[in-house]
Amino acid sequence: MPTPYVSFDGNCAEAFAFYAKTLDGKVEFSQTFGESPASKDVPPEAQDKVMHATVRLLGERLMGSDRGPWAPFEGPMRSVSLSLDFTDEAKAKAAFTALGEGGKVEMPFEKTFWAKGFGILKDRFGVSWMVNLD
Repeated sequence: MPTPYVSFDGNCAEAFAFYAKTLDGKVEFSQTFGESPASKDVPPEAQDKVMHATVRLLGERLMGSDRGPWAPFEGPMRSVSLSLDFTDEAKAKAAFTALGEGGKVEMPFEKTFWAKGFGILKDRFGVSWMVNLD
């Protein structure tokens, strides 16, 4: 299974800490550009930005980083969503509600013809999520 890699506009550390807390996960690795062996080649304004991070959520890895001045951020994800599948209704609703705080619900979490519950949102970091209850 491919591992999603998400780019952020300077708030990767905040986003990954939020995802770990919200989805009972764990940040397994995080390194800033300033902590890397290439730090001397990185401009001062990028030293505290995340060069690479990995968070484990619901048994799966999500990786990401902040974009640097050499690769400017071009906006949030546009045609990709991260999908979460649950079998526990309370956990599905809690994840949807928590991820949606400060973001935008695009389709409320509700029963559909294909699932006991399904919803789509964009979180406060601009990442699109689909939450599915089998």
